[in-house]
Amino acid sequence: MIFGAAFDPSFITMTDRFGRSIDYLRISVTDRCNLRCKYCMPEDGVADIGHKNIIGFEAIERIVRVAVDLGFRKFRITGGEPLVRRGVVGLVERIASVSGVDTLAMTSNGILLSRMAAELAAAGLDRVNISLDTLQAERYRDITRGGELSDVLAGIRAAETAGLTPIRVNVVAVRGFNDDEVLDFARLTRLYPWDVRFIELMPIGDTAGFGSGYISVDELGAALQGYEPVSPNGVKAVARYYRYPGAPGRVGLISPLSSHFCGDCNKLRLTADGRLKTCLHSNREIDVKPALGSADDAALKALLSEAVLAKEERHLINDGEAPVRRGMNKIGG
Repeated sequence: MIFGAAFDPSFITMTDRFGRSIDYLRISVTDRCNLRCKYCMPEDGVADIGHKNIIGFEAIERIVRVAVDLGFRKFRITGGEPLVRRGVVGLVERIASVSGVDTLAMTSNGILLSRMAAELAAAGLDRVNISLDTLQAERYRDITRGGELSDVLAGIRAAETAGLTPIRVNVVAVRGFNDDEVLDFARLTRLYPWDVRFIELMPIGDTAGFGSGYISVDELGAALQGYEPVSPNGVKAVARYYRYPGAPGRVGLISPLSSHFCGDCNKLRLTADGRLKTCLHSNREIDVKPALGSADDAALKALLSEAVLAKEERHLINDGEAPVRRGMNKIGG
């Protein structure tokens, strides 16, 4: 035996051309969503890519197993809205059962979470991020074109009760939409042990038309009087965190445009139609569906390895590169 009985596969890592360890895969399970947020998609929705083009749960589980063999340890289920995919709790159970999966999280708009949080936790989900861009009920209906804020708040409470913590609330800051609510969101961290994270608006798909709504997180951070920087304790994070003295939660600032964190990027994305994306802001995609037709995992492993080695050093949005063609719902949040 080459490794002997004491071999521990957990030390295996995939390293890209720039020395970054790639160990995080975000998996979109659907391009569908039960909201129509104005900065994300048109009012009449987007063209359905068709059920036959969506990769199945067995294929996703297989991709996760191969990814773990290559050193991936962190996985996140996304959409669209992942909770609209029928059987998603079973998929969580499948992925959570794969030896070597250290963390399994989900990003959701929270609308369906109140009725599913307990099942998701029992199936093996570790935590959940909630996308929420306003704390005003009427404004929420307007931004989402019909969503109910009360459903999201009930979902957050259910997630806490189920132990899907720490709760992270992701807020896309848009000038003229919700920039007057920065302090309202920040105050939540003084009441609850949540991470409230402000994210810069990114020019992706339909979002590209909201360029005038862009606000840098530095501008938002200037409003956070009295909040003190929190040391990252050596842990790499996409957010810069701040805490009000004595508060149970933290405020995070995520700056994909004004001060990108590409040098620490550790992720790939798998779209619902089976394509690996090497960078959120790139049109480069690698189709894994042909490899799923073979019982041998060698071709699938080669494609994952190819995607790691093809990762860009950084995105070029600030250098005038055109926005990616896919909308965020078709990439995976």
